[in-house]
Amino acid sequence: MKTLKTMTLVIALLGLTSGAAVAQTKVLPGEAMTVTVTIEAIEQSTRTLTVKDDKGIYETLQVGPEIKRFSELKVGDKITARYYENVVIRLKKPNEPAVDLDTGGLTRAAGARPAATAAAQRTITVTVTAMDPKTSSVTVEGPNKYKYSRKVADKKTFDTLKVGDRLDMTWTEALLVSVEPSK
Repeated sequence: MKTLKTMTLVIALLGLTSGAAVAQTKVLPGEAMTVTVTIEAIEQSTRTLTVKDDKGIYETLQVGPEIKRFSELKVGDKITARYYENVVIRLKKPNEPAVDLDTGGLTRAAGARPAATAAAQRTITVTVTAMDPKTSSVTVEGPNKYKYSRKVADKKTFDTLKVGDRLDMTWTEALLVSVEPSK
């Protein structure tokens, strides 16, 4: 089982993820995480890295062909991945059209060391299908009958919602990966 830090590094090297909750327009507290590992071994033919975190835990990672500068990595290099996400929720006006947008991309740095920035944003319209006042939980349904339940931390926000309300939920994720040479 990979550690949270290593999973973040895998996300940093290979892709992205998601998360969510509710109000008029409300920004939900996001997650920010920084992970740094040191490259302990490299197998070029299989594109495998063995890395060690600051607690001395070793992990082996397969690196896909989309990482174009893999051959420039060296034993002792430090890889730092910075990940950030947040969710913005907006109560839709009646008869406002539904939204289902997905944007994002990967930018590779052209500098002396391998680096990249990846960003993704998804906005969907969901409908409140159930509410549980005992737990302040809301269940919403989105495109393709996708259902999601979440506790709403802000009681005032929970009290303003009702079954049938439509909301736009926007997830934003950003990931910055950099490599520092060994000293």
